[in-house]
Order: sequence, then C-alpha cells, then structure tokens
Amino acid sequence: MIRKLPDTIASQIAAGEVVERPASVVKELLENAIDAGATTIDIAIEQAGVRLIEVSDNGSGIPLEELGLAVDTHSTSKLQTAADLFAIKTLGFRGEALASIASVSQLSLSSRTIHSELGGQVRVEGGKVGEVEPLGLPMGTSVRVSNLFYNVPARLKFLKTGQTEKRQIDNLVSRNALAYPGIRFHVQHDGQTLFKTAGNGNFREIFGELYGLLTAKQMMNVTLEEEGLRIHGFVSPTSITRANRREMTFFVNGRWVQDKSVSSAVLSGYQNLLAVGRYPLVVLFIELPAEAVDVNVHPAKAEIRFRDSKMIYEQVQRAVRRALLSYTPMPGIPPKSTWQHFPTEPNSRQLDLSWDALASAADDPVQKFENPYLKQDLPDPQPALPASDLPLLRVIGQIGQTYIITEGPDGMYLIDQHAAHSRILFERLMQSETNRFSSQALLEPVILKFTPEEANYLEVIEPVLIKIGFDIESFGPHTIRIRAVPTLFQRQSPEMILRGMLDDYAEDEKTFSDQLETRIFACLSKEAAIKAGQSLTQTEQIQLVQDLEACLSPRSTPFGKPTMIHLSVDLLERQFGKGKSRDNG
Repeated sequence: MIRKLPDTIASQIAAGEVVERPASVVKELLENAIDAGATTIDIAIEQAGVRLIEVSDNGSGIPLEELGLAVDTHSTSKLQTAADLFAIKTLGFRGEALASIASVSQLSLSSRTIHSELGGQVRVEGGKVGEVEPLGLPMGTSVRVSNLFYNVPARLKFLKTGQTEKRQIDNLVSRNALAYPGIRFHVQHDGQTLFKTAGNGNFREIFGELYGLLTAKQMMNVTLEEEGLRIHGFVSPTSITRANRREMTFFVNGRWVQDKSVSSAVLSGYQNLLAVGRYPLVVLFIELPAEAVDVNVHPAKAEIRFRDSKMIYEQVQRAVRRALLSYTPMPGIPPKSTWQHFPTEPNSRQLDLSWDALASAADDPVQKFENPYLKQDLPDPQPALPASDLPLLRVIGQIGQTYIITEGPDGMYLIDQHAAHSRILFERLMQSETNRFSSQALLEPVILKFTPEEANYLEVIEPVLIKIGFDIESFGPHTIRIRAVPTLFQRQSPEMILRGMLDDYAEDEKTFSDQLETRIFACLSKEAAIKAGQSLTQTEQIQLVQDLEACLSPRSTPFGKPTMIHLSVDLLERQFGKGKSRDNG
C-alpha cells in the first residue's frame, strides 16, 4: 500500500542530504550570511556543534513579516524563475537549508533589517514553527541551532569524534576566510577563540594566519585574464609542498568546489617540477559568467560543471605554469656528468644512522657516541637469525645513491636504502623499553604555525612526541614553539618531521587514532631514515644490510611498502634469453 509520508519524516529525509554533520549546518548558515552582504560573521560552537552552533552576522537581515516564511520548505529570495537556475550568482539558492536544519534540531532565528526599527525572533523545534515575536535587535541575522539530531539519535551515532567534527568546521571557515578576505570572521569553540581575521581584504595576512608568515611571503601570484574569464590566486614554490592534495583549494565565483579537472590542470602546470608524491599549496579563484557554470549538480553544492571544461583546464594550466616560470629561473645544465666515482672510505659526512648509539645516549645525554656506519674496519659478519626470512647477502655496491645492490644464494636483491633504514629504526624503537631518547636543545627555538585542521591533529599526537623527547609548548593560536628534539633528529628539520607526520595522520585518521604510538613511531622512523640521493660508503652499506637481515619483517616498511626487489637467477637468465643449459651464445 502506497502512503504519503508525514511532513516531519519527509523533512528529516530531505535534511539527510543537506545536514550530514555539524559542519554542514555551519556551511549553510555561512553561505546565507555571505549572500546577505555581511562584513562581520561570528561563529560560536559548543561540543563540536552537537550542543550549539550559533552564527551571527551584520548583513541585510530578514523583514519581520517574512521570518516565519524563511524557515518554511523551499522558501528563498534568490530565485524567481526556473531560468535563474542556469545563472546562479549566490552561494545558496534552493531555499531548503533553514527548514532542513530546523527539522533535526531546536532552531532560533532572530533578524532585523536596516529599514526597520524592530526585529523579530521565531523558534522551530523538530520542524514545528512557533509564533514570530517582535524584538529590539541590532541589524543583521543570528541563527542559533541547539541539540542537533536530538530527534534522530541514529544520526548521532554516525558522527565522528569531537576533534574530527571540530576540524571539519575549522577547515570550512578557513576556506571561506580565504575566499572573502573582506569579511571579519571570529570563531569560538567552547568559549575559546580559535580563529579570527581582521576583514581588511588582505589575502596574504589571512594566509599567514593559517600557514605562517614565512609561507605567506613565498607564495607566488597567479593572474590571467581572458575574455569573460579571470583566474587569480596564489601557488607555492616547488620548495613548499605537502604529501597530499588537501591544501589545493579552488573557488569558482566565490564558491569552494572540488573539481578533479582543475586539480589536474594545476599539477600539469607543475609538470616535472615536483617530486613524486608531493603536491603544492594552492588557493585559486576562477571567475566566469554565471551561465558558464552549473552549480546545481550536488546536494552539498561542492561539485560543479563547466560549460567548456577543456578551456578552463588549458587556461588554469597556462596561468600556473606562467607564474612558476616568472618566479623560478630555469635550471642550468650541469657541467659534469652525473656518473661519478663515489669514495668507498668514510669522509667528513655525519649520517648519524646508529640507533644503538642514540639509545645509549638516552641514559647519558653528554655521552660521545661513535657511528658504526662510519667505522674504518668492517663489522663482524651478521649471523642469520631464526626470525629473519632474509638470506645472508653480499653487498656489491650502490646505484643512483638510492639503491644497494646485493647478491644472495638465489639471485640479486635490490634494496631501497631509505625504506630499509626506516624498517630498522622502527623495529628498534618498538623494541625499546621506554621509547624515549635524550633531547638535544635547539640553538634557537623553532616556531611553527599550523592551519586549524593541522593544529587539531597535533593536539592528538603531541603527548607521544613529548614522551619520546620533543620539548613543545603553545605559542599562540595554532602555533607552537619547539625548544628541543630527540637526539635522533638533531640534524633534521623539526618542521619537516611534524608536517610529514600530520600529512600521514590526515591520510588515514582512523588507523592513526586506533594505533597512535605505533603510527607515530612509523612516521618518525620514515623521517629519520637516510634519504634517497645520499651516498653511502661500502662500510655503511654493509652495516645497513646486516641490520636489515636482523629485522623481524625485513621485506617491508612500517607502512607496508617493499624494502627490496628480488631478481632470481632464473629470471635474469630468461631476460637475457638463456635457457637451462646456460648457453653462452
């Protein structure tokens, strides 16, 4: 039997497409405030938005007689005819946000226009609209959303942790602050100010607030104007990168969007300039006629369609490439061949690869230790261990300053020196009883600025970092000061270590949270390991291979990537076209 659904159930079903989490509520209310021409937006959050979300602005407001209509389904002032759908110039347009939010919360809407002496307030609980009450109010609108999902408890069970939900909100507000530098944003979580902008229109100032002044100063301008199209924004130099695409932010006509073609166009502009697996910081604005883009293709309005996507791709690629070439000189041709003879004896380099020496230094911070990788005499042969599934290997040499060629009883093993050393460090850290090492005080404390999202990640992992020897203290909103690092990292950049770890956290937050210490140790081992392109002496190569043979899981890194490639004798013979008879012909 077919039945018509009650209005309350229909509203809750519709709300499921618009209101997925607290950040969805903040998004809809922010867009309404921006569309209303607000120059100041205040956001107050309690209990990650579940208990309270309040967004207040000084925009144009809602007339007293229209307050009740504003919370009704499909009521909007932004569309008049069906033709308007194909030339949308506002962020909101469907007229469903307030009604959807009100159907799954206790909502209070207060507003006054500049032309009215009195404002008004209307309350909605679970979709039931109350009477409009006239009140004396400042110009603008304030929406207070309490007890989100109180009447649909099943939705509460699917929310992430409080930290995750707060990160989603902070990330959302940060993007809007970048898109609208002329608006003053003020965000509070549980009474504490976490994010604030001046609203003076200075984009670099906001970027510095999010990423740090040093990074903001190095960002390169992107500007391109064609007939009906304007592309502008900032891209990072090749020296500033991240391990994922999260910091590639795009706005189309002021709307934050996710678009694979634009992302691909930017990376194409960086072609051959970035290392594999590295991505730039990008904030790019694309402005074009409203009829040239369709924004009504996704419930959350996060995806769009361009009428001429090929043209957009080509122009974005061109704009980014032109900016990079104008700021970055083309590399010269090296005068010498890259084929060089590397010394087999130790030189003045200090690789600090010895974990044993560092571990002993934990008991005596002043102790001078000797690096076994730099010893003149070859160490004693490492016997095969029962726990190891790797045969004894004979080191032949290093290729490309990245791989170590070894010979075993069943063929050739090509070992990735960075991956191998990462495995060695990880296992020795995991086997340590205290997991703590001596700290090395920095000559000058390092001050690091993070985005609100990164600062939330750091809050989770900071106790473990302190446990193993980092000396970290708060130095303002989303800013820390590092006074000391574990001896293991005394020759490495604290910023690279922490940012690399935060990138890994963001990539796999659930696994990271479930296995916090293990994942942090894996990240630290990866950052501390010798890098590709680092020349090793014969002694260092032998010691590295012997330490790898002693590992419990020598064939993979802590992240599951291979440490080596095995080429059997049979495979080599087949590659050279030789049969079982080992015909020399």
